[in-house]
Amino acid sequence: MTFILALQGALNQGVLWCIMALGVYITFRLLDIADLTVDGSFATGGAVAAVILVHGGNPVVAILAALLAGCVAGFVTGFLLTKCHIPAILAGILSQIGLYSVNLRIMGKSNIPLLGTKSLYDWHYDVGISTTQASIVVGILVTVLVVALLYWFFGTEIGNAIRATGNNENMVRAVGVNTDMTKMIGTILSNGLIALSGGLVAQQQGYADVKMGIGAIVIGLASIVIGETIFAKVSRNFIVRLFSIVVGSVIYRFVIAIVLQMGLSTDDLKLLTAIVVAIALAVPYFLARNRQLATYKRLTSEVDKKNA
Repeated sequence: MTFILALQGALNQGVLWCIMALGVYITFRLLDIADLTVDGSFATGGAVAAVILVHGGNPVVAILAALLAGCVAGFVTGFLLTKCHIPAILAGILSQIGLYSVNLRIMGKSNIPLLGTKSLYDWHYDVGISTTQASIVVGILVTVLVVALLYWFFGTEIGNAIRATGNNENMVRAVGVNTDMTKMIGTILSNGLIALSGGLVAQQQGYADVKMGIGAIVIGLASIVIGETIFAKVSRNFIVRLFSIVVGSVIYRFVIAIVLQMGLSTDDLKLLTAIVVAIALAVPYFLARNRQLATYKRLTSEVDKKNA
């Protein structure tokens, strides 16, 4: 029974954090930018949502405000990147560091408990299910909505321009597309989704903390790489790629839950996460290398037979 509850909790975390992973995917894969704002903007979403909730605000308004706050954070990163010409990784680090102080200002302290406040999951009392189950339902509904909107948006002209910017920025600029604008939109959208996830997670866990986003970028990358590895053969379809990130996030949480049930100390979670990401990043490389070696040996063998 304990194991089943652990897996249920893992599914809960997976569907809430996958929205953050989708945000990371926009910059990391589509724009080919290493945006490290993630850890800060995730906490910003949680901070904004928490402050609204403790003042009696509506939970839906709270997550929408979190989304908007994340967009502002993404704008700052995009501005540093495109207008100040600061390298992407440094622009993200500057925003992340600045957001730590901003988040403290928003909350007024390092931690805000949400006990006794309204949340998106309160309806579970009316239908007789647990908070975790209600959180899973809400997470799935929000995730489906986000994936559908992303699929639609990146099928539009400006969405395709963003994707093309990541593939070949010089070519896109040559045909008259303002790549500064596409990068700006990408970072805004990315951090908006990340903060939205932070708002949902804060309501689910019952508190917001200034350090709640630490390691979020690694979790996002783990979800992306795990999903891409599993769906490698069918990843050309954009909707499948978006869906693979959701699956990758859930699988990552399942792995963590199973390992914890086996007795791993929670103090080792960060190390385990780093190992999982390293393995997930290395596996595609070694698989591609083995395919290249196999192809080379096959062609060499065919040439030798012809020469013989």
